[in-house]
Amino acid sequence: MGNMKKRPTGCQNPATELLNATGRAPVLLVCEHAAHFIPEVFDNLGLADKDLQSHVAWDPGALAVAKLIGASLDAKLVASKVSRLLYDCNRPPTSPGAIPVQSEAYGIPGNVGLSDEARAQRIRDYYEPFCDLLTVTLADDSNLQVLVTIHSFTPVYMGQNRAVELGVLHDEDSRLADEMLQILPGLCGLNVQRNQPYGPKDGVTHTLKLHGLGSGIHNVMLEIRNDLITTQDQQQQVASAITATLKQALDRLDTSQKFKAAAC
Repeated sequence: MGNMKKRPTGCQNPATELLNATGRAPVLLVCEHAAHFIPEVFDNLGLADKDLQSHVAWDPGALAVAKLIGASLDAKLVASKVSRLLYDCNRPPTSPGAIPVQSEAYGIPGNVGLSDEARAQRIRDYYEPFCDLLTVTLADDSNLQVLVTIHSFTPVYMGQNRAVELGVLHDEDSRLADEMLQILPGLCGLNVQRNQPYGPKDGVTHTLKLHGLGSGIHNVMLEIRNDLITTQDQQQQVASAITATLKQALDRLDTSQKFKAAAC
């Protein structure tokens, strides 16, 4: 990874930030696709401004919901500050999707034909600071026993409507997801499904595997359909349901017991 000498005290890096750095909850929130910002030097990666406002460039509403959950729980929150089209922080450097040349129906001209050095620079500038901040935050706070990543997804993908409204995703460690799936549908009244609209087979659990399974702590990824979190009222309703679910689920779990994966 990159230089990890600096300790997280808030927004210190143009690529990533730690919000509510003094939070005391045992939960660390993560939002890998929080922003659609692309530095001017990249010329929008060849996309129109309206394209960068769409779901292909970020997860609309996800950061707003994550902030509300963080405020309710008094939890730290690590968020990326650049578009996932520059680098998708929920993908390892070896993944073709880390710097996508295509996102749904959108070609990404600025990512086509990158040299090895250009790819390496993206990794150094965007992935490593994000990954390092997560690693250091977990290492510096022994109280942190739970990792929750917050995402949103489009209701229509490649012309197909999606019935699922809230996905509860997990990799090998399903402890927290199992509890949440028992509680959440009754609290939010939404169509809640396990490992939908994506799952481990789609390569979306990188953060969970690296920082959750790797640490043995409880971990879960939440996917919220973005048409359900477009207004502040909607965001508050969904955040309240997730917060209440997390509290109940963690009360049922022994957070002192770490998960031991067969191969992390």
